[in-house]
Amino acid sequence: MTSLNTTYLGLKLKNPIIVSSSGLTNTVEKIQKQVDAGAGAIVLKSLFEEQINHDINREIKAGEGFDYPEAMDYIAGYTQNNSVGEYLQLITDAKNKFDIPIIASINCFSSNQWISFAKQIEEAGADAIELNIHVVNSDKNVEASVIEGLYYSVAENINKVLNIPFSMKIGDNFANIVGVVNKLYALGAKGVVLFNRFYQPDIDINALKLTSASVFSTPDDIRRSLRWVAIVSDKIEQIDISASTGNHDGEAVIKQLLAGASTVQVCSAIYQKGAGVISDMLNELSYWMEEKKFESIDSFQGLMSYRKIKDPAMYERAQFMRYFSNLE
Repeated sequence: MTSLNTTYLGLKLKNPIIVSSSGLTNTVEKIQKQVDAGAGAIVLKSLFEEQINHDINREIKAGEGFDYPEAMDYIAGYTQNNSVGEYLQLITDAKNKFDIPIIASINCFSSNQWISFAKQIEEAGADAIELNIHVVNSDKNVEASVIEGLYYSVAENINKVLNIPFSMKIGDNFANIVGVVNKLYALGAKGVVLFNRFYQPDIDINALKLTSASVFSTPDDIRRSLRWVAIVSDKIEQIDISASTGNHDGEAVIKQLLAGASTVQVCSAIYQKGAGVISDMLNELSYWMEEKKFESIDSFQGLMSYRKIKDPAMYERAQFMRYFSNLE
């Protein structure tokens, strides 16, 4: 009998599939669908400091005519407390209803809010926190080390106040991903999510305006994460990796686990195919394990990681010419 049990951030999961932070996880009713389909854990939709500030400004603008700073302060405080309060209630409700790990998510840009939100989230009962960070450096005078330092500062400060584990959801745009992950681990992160799928702009050449590119990943996007899951899992064995982006079927789940991931996050596939895709993935994983005679996730996790394969340099190759130099 095969077992799909695994662990992530010290939490016990009945299987390695986690539903990513998204609109799929912003209400108990939506979460219920993912749980019924077999999800091993849920990452709640992010608490966005940016969105809270937007709501505050909207409320203040709607109340034009206020000439008293005290009135605007009251509106700002009320709106923030209400937004955060709704999020904390979602955590409490989800924990009371479901018996799988509930991971909260925070997206901030000011250091004081990271600390404030994290402490409240822990008190609300979340099993762990995923810190969603992205900084676009458009200043030619700001060194890359300064941007990396922001990530380190968040990890260090959050680690001082939390008793529950936290992971860092990062992008693939670092010059030294292994070095960044290693430093985050040293500063207290128990896991990393590889990788964040950021907003990408596009241009409408007819309307001459900026638009958003597709928000969904494609199966081919797994290439972004697979290489680094394999390398990081081998270079920094102590940290858990949740593989994200491009996971659209059971084969993708198997590949990420073979590369060394502890869990696999799914989002776009659910939006496009419905929650039933989770069940399909789990069935495909179970069937493959039975066929290969693997009794547990541990028995094959990392089997195709950087160090385990005969030619680790395969994960380092960057140019197609190395493969096709002999072809006419």
